[in-house]
Amino acid sequence: MIGRMPAAGQVARFRAGLVALAPTGRVMLGVSGGPDSLALLVLAHAARPGAVIAATVDHRLRRESRAEARMVARVCERLGVPHAVLDVDVADDPAGLQAAARVARYDALARHARDHDARFLATAHHLDDQAETVLMRLARGSGVTGLSGVRRIRPLERAPDIILIRPLLDWRKAELEEVAGAARLQPVRDPSNDDPRFDRTRVRTMLAQGWPRPERLAAVADRLRDADDALQWTVDQLVAARVAKSDDSATVDASGNLPREYRRRLLLNAFSALVPGRIPRGDSVENLVDGLDRGEVGTLGGLRVDPGPPWRLTREGPRRTG
Repeated sequence: MIGRMPAAGQVARFRAGLVALAPTGRVMLGVSGGPDSLALLVLAHAARPGAVIAATVDHRLRRESRAEARMVARVCERLGVPHAVLDVDVADDPAGLQAAARVARYDALARHARDHDARFLATAHHLDDQAETVLMRLARGSGVTGLSGVRRIRPLERAPDIILIRPLLDWRKAELEEVAGAARLQPVRDPSNDDPRFDRTRVRTMLAQGWPRPERLAAVADRLRDADDALQWTVDQLVAARVAKSDDSATVDASGNLPREYRRRLLLNAFSALVPGRIPRGDSVENLVDGLDRGEVGTLGGLRVDPGPPWRLTREGPRRTG
């Protein structure tokens, strides 16, 4: 049995945030069974009854995962929210297990959303998540884009017809735990959240000590997102004049004392034209730009990049063996 549903003020607050991101239409929720996603479930059901569906991705990496997915299914059944369990296989990835699981998860959610006429996919990322993301990326030396954190709304990289929304980015984790607790739900606890091997666990412990304040880190993300959008707006104007693309190659005119950040972004634009849906690691891009500035040939994500001028990106041929 579901306990007390969210208070009218909580529902109104959530509805306002949801409408700003997804004014109309069906919304699919990614619900893992943790307190944040269960709060998202009950808030969305209360704010837009009859217009939400839910799915839980089972990565099959832990023995408990199937039981956790079934628990979410039972909660959805009590609420009258259609729910599906999506099984995925997590492939080996040089970026690590968590990165591979993320790709598999969003691919599965995108397919399910498309199959059920849901243009919007909502996840339960909240303000504390945003603060942790900013702090982790700061420690890794990220630039403007990385420090702008996760976005409230954006097309999925590998399924741009599906819009990813995060209606809880202004909510604190404690508020969401209160919503789930009032509904008498028993969230699952992912043991990886307490594993000190992961950067996020260490950052979460640091923030729990009271400094820096999560609200201030989230505010930094908002301001840098505005700066990132302004830079990208200018780059979009430069693409027409400085990037030429064909089916198997692209060129970038990086001449004329063009600021480094613009050169980097134009290079990424050309890369994405040849390798859509893949974002190279930031340090690999920075190292490539340094090499091109020195007149050196480089590689990036299966592409050969010649320094020119102009910079020329081509797909690498098969490597000879023997």
